[in-house]
Amino acid sequence: MKRLHGKKALVTAAGQGIGRSIAERLADEGADVLATDLKTDLFKGENAFRYTQLDVTSQEQIREIAGGETFDILLNCAGFVANGSILECSESDWEFSHKLNVTSAFQMIKAVLPGMLDQGSGSIVNISSVASSIIAAPNRFVYGVTKAAIIGMTKSVAVDYVGKGIRCNAICPGTIQSPSLDDRINAFDDPVKAREQFIARQPMGRLGKPEEIAAMAAYLAADESAFTTGAIFTIDGGWTTA
Repeated sequence: MKRLHGKKALVTAAGQGIGRSIAERLADEGADVLATDLKTDLFKGENAFRYTQLDVTSQEQIREIAGGETFDILLNCAGFVANGSILECSESDWEFSHKLNVTSAFQMIKAVLPGMLDQGSGSIVNISSVASSIIAAPNRFVYGVTKAAIIGMTKSVAVDYVGKGIRCNAICPGTIQSPSLDDRINAFDDPVKAREQFIARQPMGRLGKPEEIAAMAAYLAADESAFTTGAIFTIDGGWTTA
């Protein structure tokens, strides 16, 4: 029997990149996955899991999805990477980054947690980043601030509900190959040089793969990790050891 058989999972930002790989891995492990994204056209032809549209910045939509069924697993994958230092951070970048990177996770957990508490079990996994309270990345001011907040949120939820069957952990990826990374690289004047620089900061000499993050997510979602909560898992190709 597959290790997530009989479990229901809700995954945000699952249309592509890390979120998509996680949804696919959880489904492959036997979970009944409800994948969500703002752009449902990204799921065209997908039949490995259920999917629906969700704007994670909408509290009303979150409540509607979470109120429809009880989930055993919640994966918060939504995120936005704003470029620039503190002096280059606009008010709109500050507000939107917090709304998408932090408030969405807060609202998702708040909506899903009551159902988990009613059944006495649940695993919440938040996607943070090594560019957070772990290490600083140049020109990632507000991104680092918000991803540090996710780590704090993870630990707080973990300690408050450790005695009630709820686990909350975070994964902190380094630089992972994804469509959003491609978009950021292609925005540079010299995309080839930019990609080389992104790769160079990983001591392993390559970018991470979305499925490598998905493998950790599947472990944290499963009962194998039942003794693990409030933990922060760094998957960064050795970036933070340099």
